Amino acid sequence: MTVTPSRTPPADGPAPVPPVRPSAASSPGAPGLPAASSPEPAGLPAEPPPGGPGGPELPSPSRRFLARAALVTAGLSLAGSLLGLVRDQALARLFGAGSDTDAFLVAWTVPEFAATLLIEDGLAFALIPAFSAALSRRARGAGGDPVRALVAGTLPRLSLAFVAVGALLVVAAPQLVDVLAPGLPDPGLAVDCTRLTATCVVSFGLAGYCSAALRAHRRFVAPAAIYVAYNAGIITGMLALGGRWGVRAAAAGVAVGGCLMVAVQLPSLLRQVGRRSRHGAGAPAEEPRPLDTALVASVLLFALCRQSQVLVERFLASQLPAGAISHLNYAQKVAQMPMILSLMLCTVTFPVVARALADGDTERARGRVERDVALAACVVLLGAATVVACAPQIIEVLFQRGAFTARDTAATAGVMRVYALGLLGQTLVGALTRSYFSAGRATWYPVGAMSVGIAVTCLAGALTVGPWGVSGIAAANAAGITATALVLLTGTKSAGRHGRPRAVPVRVRALLRELSRPVLAAVAATLAGALVAGRPGDPLTGLAAGALTVTAVFVVLGRALGAQGVDAALSSVRSAYRRLPHVRSR
Repeated sequence: MTVTPSRTPPADGPAPVPPVRPSAASSPGAPGLPAASSPEPAGLPAEPPPGGPGGPELPSPSRRFLARAALVTAGLSLAGSLLGLVRDQALARLFGAGSDTDAFLVAWTVPEFAATLLIEDGLAFALIPAFSAALSRRARGAGGDPVRALVAGTLPRLSLAFVAVGALLVVAAPQLVDVLAPGLPDPGLAVDCTRLTATCVVSFGLAGYCSAALRAHRRFVAPAAIYVAYNAGIITGMLALGGRWGVRAAAAGVAVGGCLMVAVQLPSLLRQVGRRSRHGAGAPAEEPRPLDTALVASVLLFALCRQSQVLVERFLASQLPAGAISHLNYAQKVAQMPMILSLMLCTVTFPVVARALADGDTERARGRVERDVALAACVVLLGAATVVACAPQIIEVLFQRGAFTARDTAATAGVMRVYALGLLGQTLVGALTRSYFSAGRATWYPVGAMSVGIAVTCLAGALTVGPWGVSGIAAANAAGITATALVLLTGTKSAGRHGRPRAVPVRVRALLRELSRPVLAAVAATLAGALVAGRPGDPLTGLAAGALTVTAVFVVLGRALGAQGVDAALSSVRSAYRRLPHVRSR
């Protein structure tokens, strides 16, 4: 299944962008930010196709195409996240929140780091601009096939690096566990689980490579489906082997799920890379192009710094009573769902920004980033308000059964409410970082910004873990990621050493004014939702009532305050649903 533009594409690419009819019912935009001029989402602007000899191979996507792509990506990502909840429910039911689960979650650090470094942030920030530039050169008639040259110059080297790092983790698993969780009561179990999860370095690396290449080609369905396959593998492993292997079955499921992530993308990637370009047939073929070493180092170091917040949290939590790591993990997994959904649009439009910069169109890139940030902030704030207002009901409905007790529910809900305070910062970091790396060149500013956030997390965690326990760790996380977001936002206005902008230059003051509107709406919605959610005795009824109240108050206040992201989100959903018949199988 592939999301395609609304006309049937020719054999070598999507069809030309159809015209968008203007509407008289346009909604006002925020001061300093462009307004919507049609019933299509304000965050999805129409853009002129880039020029090139013989016409562009990948024309600039329409608002409708981006809306449909974002909807399908969000739908599959939501399905993967829901399966992730089922995975966590199975883990809680089978193994509770005790020392065995803590041991597995220490080993879970490896796939968490691998996902950030190789799929979600690090490798994607280097590869998507590289593939976008190769596609731009192909459209301009470069000799041979620049896309194949890029694959030939990068995939063998990266695959060898993945295998080497995975083997090193298998050998060094005992030392790694000692560093990650020195207070763990059963390090041997954690070592066994770590050796099983270390295989995901190879599978996640290949899956991340496939995802980046496909997204640059504007193929979003297979990359969005990888976490459905991954979590299905883990759940199957726990249910099939949990009785005999204990929590090691979950680690084995991680290994199987990683292989499935590659399998769901490989056929689509082979089709895209196997296609021959019509342009540049008579020109000399390009030599294989390896990735810029400085670029790879900067993006991987940034992703490593970002994910190191998990190391800080688990190091501090390992000193607390058994179950602390588990409570923090369950709280994070649920609270992060709004952030995952909010960044779906940025995932879809990152190749658009990278291609705009490759074509030299900075203004188009800036408008795209500003709209993405406004829309993503509204989505995550609505989710964060729901999480804070309905935390006890959410945890009880999802997890309170089997070995997961009412005491675990109360502890996890309290941590989740604190953790949710950093969700806006998490989303801003995810959205703004893409603007730094979309030009496809090395920049160290995001690494410095993330280092500031880590320093804040470490200092705040050390001060608060004693009096507040796990809630103090969650508060430190929220403070650190918010500090990183502010530093990244400030840096978009300044230039680097060579006088070039560090990132896509956004209008910071206008953007902050725009973000203040949904923040106010979220505060009011949280208070209203909390009052309603606690009244029914049944947790499911309370959750439904609280979530509906939060949504209604947030949407009404957001529109009354003129929050552009609220109108954009509503318009995106309406537009995408109107065009769902054009989402077809291939």
